[in-house]
Amino acid sequence: MMTNMKNYTQNTFQNKEQNIHRLSTPLTEEKIKNLKAGDTVYLSGTIISARDAAHKRIVESIISGKKLPVNLKNSTIFYAGPSPTPPGKKSGSIGPTTASRMDSLTEPLLKEGLKAMIGKGRRSKEVVDLLKKYKAVYLVAVGGISAYLSTKVKSIKTIAYDDLGPEAIYEIEIENFPLFVAYDIYGGDIFESALLVE
Repeated sequence: MMTNMKNYTQNTFQNKEQNIHRLSTPLTEEKIKNLKAGDTVYLSGTIISARDAAHKRIVESIISGKKLPVNLKNSTIFYAGPSPTPPGKKSGSIGPTTASRMDSLTEPLLKEGLKAMIGKGRRSKEVVDLLKKYKAVYLVAVGGISAYLSTKVKSIKTIAYDDLGPEAIYEIEIENFPLFVAYDIYGGDIFESALLVE
């Protein structure tokens, strides 16, 4: 087992020029099947942002059978609360929030067809297993560079739950947004792999 993991780690973290992917949304299983934990992704297209409060409302709507304010099929959710957009800018600072806060609310969204999540930090083993089950990925954005990440935003607008302020659901158009694959659809784990790099 350890030998196999070491081989996986070497394949993941070496020859990175062969593990860079430029993808556009919507993400499908076909698009994400070649991603491996540790790969770099430059993502373009439309994503949505949603944090704790918005997730709770979405899950409540799913449970009660209400129409959702967003189409989750093949969608990408960014765990972020954007800062207000300054005059003359396309976006305020925008960075990832801790993803584990959404762990208990993840499966209902995956059932609706969610294909990717963007955040920071590790997820629970249950979420890793769910990603394998539903063929979805978890991507991480580097924390502490929210001003830089805002330069990759082409437009941003509120599309649901306006009363939640920064925790509302936003539609964000991005271009070459830099990310790393944290968990792939096969159970690959960037955090475990990194610990085994010699």
